[in-house]
Parts: sequence; structure tokens; C-alpha cells
Amino acid sequence: MKLPKVPTYGHHKPTGQARVYIGGKSHYLGEFGSEASRIRYGEIVAKVVSGQPIDPFCPKKVGSPLPTDSAGLTINELVLAFMRHAKQHYLKDGRETSEIHCLKSATRWLVELYGFTAVDQFGPLMLKTVRQKMVDAEWVRYTCNKGVGRIRSVFKWGVENELVSHATLAKLQAVAPLLSGRTTAKDNPARQPATVEQVEAVRPLVSPLVRDLIDVQRLTGARAGELLSLTPAKIDTTGKVWLFHVDGHKTEHHGHSRTIAIGPKAIEIVKRRMAGLGPNDRLFKIRRDSYTLAISRVCKSLVEEFRAKKQTFTPWTPHQLRHAMGHQVREAFGLEHVQATLGHASFAMSEHYAHASLDKAIEVAGAVG
Repeated sequence: MKLPKVPTYGHHKPTGQARVYIGGKSHYLGEFGSEASRIRYGEIVAKVVSGQPIDPFCPKKVGSPLPTDSAGLTINELVLAFMRHAKQHYLKDGRETSEIHCLKSATRWLVELYGFTAVDQFGPLMLKTVRQKMVDAEWVRYTCNKGVGRIRSVFKWGVENELVSHATLAKLQAVAPLLSGRTTAKDNPARQPATVEQVEAVRPLVSPLVRDLIDVQRLTGARAGELLSLTPAKIDTTGKVWLFHVDGHKTEHHGHSRTIAIGPKAIEIVKRRMAGLGPNDRLFKIRRDSYTLAISRVCKSLVEEFRAKKQTFTPWTPHQLRHAMGHQVREAFGLEHVQATLGHASFAMSEHYAHASLDKAIEVAGAVG
């Protein structure tokens, strides 16, 4: 069943009132921009999304005072305190990680709808209303569910620091995730590996630096961010297969080590790029977003070029090179080798399988990379 869209918080300029327009009728909320009007707006929206009648929340007089249980910490104050914590917690090499942006996006509508609501008055219907805002903004189902999870993490941190009652968090955990086929939120199509033809069409049209980075990434299955941190000092060159010991990788904070095996084909590129560099100089001096953009621009031009020929070209991203490597390794070696090569070992078993996984990664690099 299609859920109603979340109505907009509007401004009725002749009276200076805030209002929402629902079912052909204006509902006045009090002075525009005031705390009371924001609280009333959040309550009405929760009712609309949950299919409950609005009338109990409508004031009998325009601008009449709103009774509110606003004692105690508000959502605004909780989010502000959490974000101060997050900016210290989500750091890598002294810089904020992308999680900060994700948290800001997830809490945006939480603050907009319920910023002045007391934290322990925030319940499942309100959380579902915030989620509906995400759906209305055309977030895909996975991102909506992740956004709700991030909002719960704010409240979980509040419980940990005795700012929120455990009962409030328990109620929010009762909200089930959006399920495929049972929500209006769309799903992204499954990401496919970049084909040899797609990659070869792009390679001649990018700079030598980007071309070398593409080649090393598809030969090793490494993440782009991992290769961008590659320096001569991080490479063990004692064997036929070189080993790149990655610092600050994606799962390091879980106690998971990451070693990338560099095979003969990739070694030739790495050797050439190492020439004349100091031990701590980066081999690939480019930012990750610039690398992605360089490929995206060429793909866009190829789409137009192929279209003019009445042919089709499918754009790809650097991460699809990892998918391509994973697909190739699975076909030739099996799932355990994919896990070892791409660094997907489970956290609980990482110590147990550390040596076996590295041996498998070296085997793959010697044969493929």
C-alpha cells in the first residue's frame, strides 16, 4: 500500500502562521518558526503517515497554545551532543570519515520534524515518519534502512551516556526494516562487475596515472582508497609476489588486518611508479573522488559516442573493478580465495584464518595479478 507523502511545513504570510495543507484543508500550527509550531507539525505528520485522524491535534483557534511534554533533553540537544562525539570518534588519519556526512543526512529530518520533542517522548510512529521523509526524498530502500539504523545509534549512544532511557531505545528497535517489494522505496539494481570491454574502452582516454591505477586495481582487487595510500615503505618485495600491508583500512577498527598480494603483472606497474620516489611518497598522487570523476567523465562521453552509432555503452565505477576481480577469482579458485583476495574475512575468524587466507591471496596474485 502506498503511504501518503509527508506534507510540507509552510508559511501563511498574511497571518504569520505556520501551516500544513492536508486533504484540501489548511491546518494552522501557531507562529511560523516557533518551537510550538514545529512540535505540532511533527505530531500531525506522524498521524498522517500512520493513517490516524488529524482532528485531535488541530487547534480550535489559530495560534492557540500547544500543550507539550517538552521537559528534559530534546532531540536537538541529543543530536548536537552525539555529533560532537561522532566528530571525535569517526576519524582516520586525523580526518573525518564519510560516516559524518551519512549521520548528518540521517538526522536531518529527525531534527526538522522533532527537534523540540523530548527524547523520551520519541517513539516508533515518529521514527517511521522520519523514515517516510527518506522514502519521499527517493532514497533507496537500503539507504532508508541504514538511515533508521543511524538514528537508533544516536539513541543508543544516549542510553550509554545516561541521556536516554533504555525503554525509549527498546521501542525504536521494534520498528521493522523496509522489505523488498513491500514498500514504495526503490532498490538499486545489483552492481555488476566491469567487463574487459568496458574497461578497455576507457583506458586509452584517461591519463597515465589513472590508467595505471585502473590496471593495478583490477589486477589486485584492492579498494581504490587502499591503493591511494600505497607507498614504497608499505611493500614487502622479498618474494615473487609482493605484499602491501595496508594501514587505516576499512575494517581496521574491528581488529582486522589487511594485506594485499601484488602479482607479476601489477609488480611491473608498481616498479615503474616507484622509480625515484622516497619511502613514504605515494605512488598514486590523486584523490579518490578525482579518480572516480576521471572515469565517470570518460564513461559519459562514451555513452554519447556509442549512442550516435546506435550502440550501447554501460558506465562503470572503480568499485566494479573489485567485483570483476571477485568474479574472476571465484570462477578459477572458489569462494575462500575471493574472501582472501578482497579482504572479506569475518572479524570473529580473522585470526584463525589469517595465514591460510594470505596463502590463498598470494596464490591468486601469482596466477592472476
